[in-house]
Amino acid sequence: MVKIISSLQNPLIKNVILLSDKPRARKEQNRIVIEGQREIRLAAVSGFCITDLFFCPAMIKETDLRSLALHIEKPIELTEVTADVFNRMAYRKDSGGVVALAEPRRLQFNHLQLSKKPLLLVLETVEKPGNLGALLRTADAAGLDAVIICDPQTDIYNPNAIRSGIGCIFTMPVVTTTSGETINWLRAAGIRMYGTALTATHFYHETDFRQPAAIIMGAEATGLSDKWLDGADDLIKIPMRGKIDSMNVSASAAVVIFEAMRQRNFQ
Repeated sequence: MVKIISSLQNPLIKNVILLSDKPRARKEQNRIVIEGQREIRLAAVSGFCITDLFFCPAMIKETDLRSLALHIEKPIELTEVTADVFNRMAYRKDSGGVVALAEPRRLQFNHLQLSKKPLLLVLETVEKPGNLGALLRTADAAGLDAVIICDPQTDIYNPNAIRSGIGCIFTMPVVTTTSGETINWLRAAGIRMYGTALTATHFYHETDFRQPAAIIMGAEATGLSDKWLDGADDLIKIPMRGKIDSMNVSASAAVVIFEAMRQRNFQ
């Protein structure tokens, strides 16, 4: 039976808002909030366990709701809400009239299934959810083997990261760990590490990315830490001809990643 909620004071609604706002609540309850038909569908198709679905009939067609439900294998709690309640729950205005709760996925290195010549993106101390989402979107577009996030300063399931990445957190294998563990794992796996740094002497387009490779990007404000500057096999940079000496981290990553893909004939 479908529950109907019209009160903003309902405990279920308050909890969805809490999960959206507080990473600690997401961790304690082992739940994340997913907004939008596309994002929920991507999560379901990728094997994420959807547990609850909240919908506003004034904002989503019944046929769209049924189509979405077909992708969800396990029985779920289905709740109808009014427009006022939905607008309070939703992180953005264009959520398509549906919000889901799901169990997060925490991958480790042994879960990754790498290709023969893997290409990975490694992010150190990423801070802004919007940047994380954009980076995941680039990684998905390039078909990278995985994204590794070292010492993250933001929750990878932050609603803004999910929104800005249009759900690519569900399509890309993402491992969160420490820089030290990542360096050790990459060395053991025979994957060459290319750190991006302003102090580098080699340009990215002069680098051979046709071998197993990991592209390492640091935080926008501080760049890579000494651990990566010392641990990387090579340091590379993008030629800068303007008045500033850096670009947005997601733009920089896209430039380097697609040069690597070009060298690999986009395979």
